[in-house]
This record gives sequence, structure tokens and C-alpha cells, in this order.
Amino acid sequence: MRISSNFDSGNIQVIRAEDPLNIQLSIRHDNQSEFYQWFHFKLETQCFISHKITIVDLKKSAYPAGWENYQAVASYDRQEWFRVDCEFDGDTLTIEHTPEFEHIYYAYFAPYSYERHLDLLSWAQTSDECRQEYLGSTLDGRDMSLLVIGQPEVGKKAIWVTARQHPGETMAEWLIEGFLERLLDEDDGLSRLLLSKAVFYVVPNMNPDGSVRGHLRTNAKGVNLNREWQSPSMENSPEVFLVKQKMQAVGVDMLLDVHGDEALPYNFVAGCEGNPNYDARLKNLEDSFKTALLAATPEFQDEFGYDKDEPGKGNLTVAANAVGHEFDCLSYTLEMPFKDNIELPDSAYGWSPARCKQLGEDVMIAMRAVVDMLR
Repeated sequence: MRISSNFDSGNIQVIRAEDPLNIQLSIRHDNQSEFYQWFHFKLETQCFISHKITIVDLKKSAYPAGWENYQAVASYDRQEWFRVDCEFDGDTLTIEHTPEFEHIYYAYFAPYSYERHLDLLSWAQTSDECRQEYLGSTLDGRDMSLLVIGQPEVGKKAIWVTARQHPGETMAEWLIEGFLERLLDEDDGLSRLLLSKAVFYVVPNMNPDGSVRGHLRTNAKGVNLNREWQSPSMENSPEVFLVKQKMQAVGVDMLLDVHGDEALPYNFVAGCEGNPNYDARLKNLEDSFKTALLAATPEFQDEFGYDKDEPGKGNLTVAANAVGHEFDCLSYTLEMPFKDNIELPDSAYGWSPARCKQLGEDVMIAMRAVVDMLR
């Protein structure tokens, strides 16, 4: 029996792995950080026998509540990720599973590999409507890549979509994949309509270093990018610095920053009601977007989410707040669950890549509802 994690986004530490019924593991911290929650490892073992895998010391993890009613994902082919039975006792997650093949992968959510990320960028640029732009390099020397979709013209809006500031939130890039597949479909009427009114600036992965390193929440230096938007630097957060620099060059009429939430089993948005510039116009834009998305898909809801900020007390280090304030625009954080959408549960797959991609297509309907109102 062997456990390994020396691969793209791998993260696990082996404490004990001699007895299939007593495998003990722990999760490695993000580099130079106290955050830990993401895991991704491979088990090589005898198939068709029961295994009991415990991941310990989770009381001190980034989001202990995220383990309650949580089911890990597993895959034999790294394409189909299904849920496996888990129990959480407040500090230890126990996975009980009988593998059907000798090699099996387990992860916190379906991984989105760096190779798939590069494939997505390369595929997108083959569209006549899309070009790939290099913004600069990360701390580990990887490309910060931007997709510019649509033909710039006077009067067109600038709509930004960013994902994976927190690298372990892989559902964000799965959503981007679905979003791009529809936006770049030349036979899709909604795509054609939106591209006649707007240019889209899409960053599929804001944190490629953290993604490859198997981090939950930070970049190579242990910096939480979604707390860097007030004063990013090339020394600590080049990812944000470079994207914000491009935003200032071309403008922003709307931002959708895509994330995943460890604890809440819902899809929801968080707005900018705490920003100093928040007014009736911005509230109307937010409400119009939410109303359209509620009508477009039962996967979205607006009853459960984060507590709203008090007026004037929004955190301007967070992307949505910072961009919404600087550009006086509609700016939303979109959150998806690591667990499942409790309102439409799927015991086999939970919240899954396929559902992320479908939501990515559906947000275009909500964008249509507001595009003519954007400044």
C-alpha cells in the first residue's frame, strides 16, 4: 500500500499507512501560511477490500465547519469525480471506501489541473473573438494570462470575470470553462448579443502558483490574494497587481469574481452594499442581476449567504469591494459550495464540475439583464 501526492495540486502528509483499516493522514499548510484544508492524494492498494482513511487535526484547519456534512470526492481516471462516505467528529474526517481498482485519487473537490488550465487558454484563443494576453509572471515564474473576448468598439462595456484567487476553490475554474464554452459558441444567440454590447476580460486562474502547490487559499508566498486589492505589490501579490493594472488601463463596467465556500451548501452572491459609493443605481444593478439569475436556474438562491456589510464598512482589500468602489460599477463575488447544493442534492456527485459549468452558462443570462444598464 502506498500514498503519494507528488503531482499537480497534490497535498497530503502520511502519518501511518500499513493497515488498510488504519490509514492516518494530515494536510500540509499553504507555504508560509496557517491555512490548510485542501487535500489531493493517490492511494495505491489492493482493490475490493475495505479502507478506513482518517485525516486528523482538522479542528485547527481554515474552516472547521466545512467538514460537517462533507463528502470527499474520488476518481479512478481523474475525469469522473464521485462522492465517498465520510464522517467528521469535530477534529477527524474519516473516509470509508472500498476501491474497485488498485489506483485511486481522493480530493477535497474535483481538481482543475494546470495542464487543463493551459488547454483551456489554448482552446479559447482559437476563436476569432478571443485573444490570449500575457500580463506578467507570478512569483514561481508562471504566466498570468488574460483572455480578451470580443472586438473593442466605442460604447462597448468592459465586463471582467476572475476566478481562483483562492486556488483550492477549483469549482471557480470549472465555472469559467462552462462560461467560455457558451460565450465562444458562434451559434449561440445570447453570446452574439452580449459580444455586440461588451468586451469580456476573463482571468480563468488568478493564482496558478497556489494551484500547482496544492494550496487552499494563498499564493507561493502565503499571501491571500483576496485581501490585496487595496495595495497589491509585485513583491507579494503580482497576480493582483498585474490584473488591477490592466483593469485601470481598459476600465471595468462589471466584475464577477468567482469563488467557493467551504461551509455553506448554497450558490449565492455577495455585493458591495458596504462600499462608500454604494447608491440606488448600484443596488438596482445588483437586484437586476440576482433576479435574472434566480429566474434562469434553480441552482441559485438569495436567502442564504454572507451577512451584509454595514454602510461604509465594506472591506476594500477584497476584490469585489475594491473594484466596485474604484470603478463605481456592478461588482459581485459569486460563491459555490464544496459540499452540495442542499436545495438540489445529488448523493452520487454533490456539487460537481458539470453543475459548475452549467452555472457558468447561466450567469450569461443574468449579464444580459444588466448589460444595457452598465456604465
